[in-house]
Amino acid sequence: MKAILTSWQVWALGSAVFAALTAIFAKIGISEVNSDFATFVRTVVILLAIAMMLTLAGNWQAPGTVPVKSWIFLVLSGLATGASWLCYFRALQIGKAAQVAPVDKLSVVLVAVFAVLFLGEQLSTAHWIAVVMIGGGALLLAFPI
Repeated sequence: MKAILTSWQVWALGSAVFAALTAIFAKIGISEVNSDFATFVRTVVILLAIAMMLTLAGNWQAPGTVPVKSWIFLVLSGLATGASWLCYFRALQIGKAAQVAPVDKLSVVLVAVFAVLFLGEQLSTAHWIAVVMIGGGALLLAFPI
């Protein structure tokens, strides 16, 4: 059981499942609500849930123990997340969930490219083929021919 809980694949699959549910729940939830307000509600819920999890697990950390570089990049990550959510909820309000979600998942392709460019990560030929396939699949779902 411990091996399962420490497997990145299990956590990544959980992320995918919850991301899929996010799209469905959000599409239903924003039907009669401004998308920016919906993003605010979502953010408050996440903040409270994470605070509860930190408290229950005893994982709070003193802010002074966080390096400045970490603060900078965590704040940038938070700003990017907020911008992503605002765009995502607006797109869901206007478009179909089955088309919006695949375009949003082009982030997988962008992460691969950015990881190579900015983090110095290397992808094998097979991985690049998979990245291209993910991008192509997302585009085919979003813009059916």
